Amino acid sequence: MDALSELAFFSLLARQGSLTAAARELGLTPAAVSTRLAKLEQRLGVRLLHRTTRRISVTQEGELYLAEGARILADLDALERQVARGRAQPRGLLRVNASFGFGRRHIVPAVAAFVRRYPDVDVQMRLTDRPLPLRDEGFDVGIRFGDIPDARLTARKIASNRRLLCAAPTYLKARGTPQSPRDLQGHDCLVVRENDSAYGTWHLQSGSKSDSVKVRGPLSSNDGESVLQWALAGHGIALRSEWEVAPYLRARRLVALLPGWAPPPADIHVLYAERGNVPAKVSAFVAFLLDRFAPQRKRPGKDGLVW
Repeated sequence: MDALSELAFFSLLARQGSLTAAARELGLTPAAVSTRLAKLEQRLGVRLLHRTTRRISVTQEGELYLAEGARILADLDALERQVARGRAQPRGLLRVNASFGFGRRHIVPAVAAFVRRYPDVDVQMRLTDRPLPLRDEGFDVGIRFGDIPDARLTARKIASNRRLLCAAPTYLKARGTPQSPRDLQGHDCLVVRENDSAYGTWHLQSGSKSDSVKVRGPLSSNDGESVLQWALAGHGIALRSEWEVAPYLRARRLVALLPGWAPPPADIHVLYAERGNVPAKVSAFVAFLLDRFAPQRKRPGKDGLVW
């Protein structure tokens, strides 16, 4: 069996949750499935599954194989569909949902370039402060940050992104630089309410350690751009995305804080509803975004930034 077939086999096995169920799905005997799994594990030199007579569970190595394998299979699927639909002309109305900040800065110009390439596509874009459910609201595509909660949606990462703690040099000169997450409680923190997360609580990780800090300050807003402007003016510490603050970090108008600690990942994905029979207008837009933001998926530069 080739590597791609083995990836698909293991993905099916993990989804089914038992050797017996996987055997039924594949039309094989449980013994044949067990033998195939054993050969795969022998080839890789690691155990992928813990198994009992009734159920299976994925090991840490299996989780890595499954996650990266799903990405590879999705990329292959997208490539094959792109080649198969090479003659299909994207057309019709494309409905897109994105956040205000990133939407204005990056998706609006991307859409302008997209419709120049595909003049038969009309785009209706709705910018919101919180992500809207694609299926319920009738959107074809959504731009999302961080973890994707709805497993029914197909997600493609278009750009790497981190959330960073930062403050202006004038603020740090006056108030000092925090050395640990707990130090944040003694500082003016500029809080923004986002995605129904706990208001004023910042979650940070450093290796296997994690800390949740309740912060406060004299200024807060439901608009991230407002918080950024206050940070630039020296009013306190902000927690903002790298795509937003990278130019100010390079210009030294902001300073990144607590480099050993990081908030949860905030990579940027494009979401769409179906994996099979994706309309040409959707697949073309996804491919366009993947190409446009390709530099932001590469390794960080010498300054540690990708934006």
